[in-house]
Amino acid sequence: MADRRAEHLFRFVSCMELREALGKRALDEQRLLEIIEEAPVDSIYYHTHSYYLRHPYAQRLFPNDFATWVALHAQDRVLGEKLGILDPFAFEGIEQLRTEIVTIVTDHLRRLGTVPRCLTGEPFEFVRSHVIDVPLEVTAATLREFRDALTGIEVGAVYNHLCEARLRKGHLRGDFAFWIAAEDGLRMAELAGQVEHVGHCGLSLEAMRGRIIDLCDRALAGENSAER
Repeated sequence: MADRRAEHLFRFVSCMELREALGKRALDEQRLLEIIEEAPVDSIYYHTHSYYLRHPYAQRLFPNDFATWVALHAQDRVLGEKLGILDPFAFEGIEQLRTEIVTIVTDHLRRLGTVPRCLTGEPFEFVRSHVIDVPLEVTAATLREFRDALTGIEVGAVYNHLCEARLRKGHLRGDFAFWIAAEDGLRMAELAGQVEHVGHCGLSLEAMRGRIIDLCDRALAGENSAER
């Protein structure tokens, strides 16, 4: 299997994020909630999903901008922890994620006697993003080629194939797992399932890359042992 060549090459594609400030800001959690309710989906996306692209090495306690701001600047650690456990990639779409965020913040504010305000002088600035594909001249036809290419490609490609593909392109398994399992790909269903699971572990992008490389190494080592 290690030498099995896919009929369809895997082509690595990176991405670039273009950012646009919306001119909307919040100085307290009530205003934060109001803007979250009306902000364009590209803004919700920027402050949740693309947090991982902006922090590829970090595996933080508050892994989205909303959780980070309420915890650090409004000093509301309870709400920060509630928002921090959200996995944005577990939702079928951004509107579903928005609804969950609104529900969490609304329920939290109802339980408080006062509305927590920014105590550091740094308001929450709403931004939207547009993600553009950047094709790379890197392809793979075998598992070994895929594994070796994955070690060196830029982190934007890891994000594009693991995260962006699932949310905006409708490839719910992610591009890596889809190709590994596909009939015109590597036809390795078990490995594909393991790779798909990596995207649901709440890891940083670099940790995801490392985990997938390790899975490939194990698959290659197992095949080499079987051939002896």
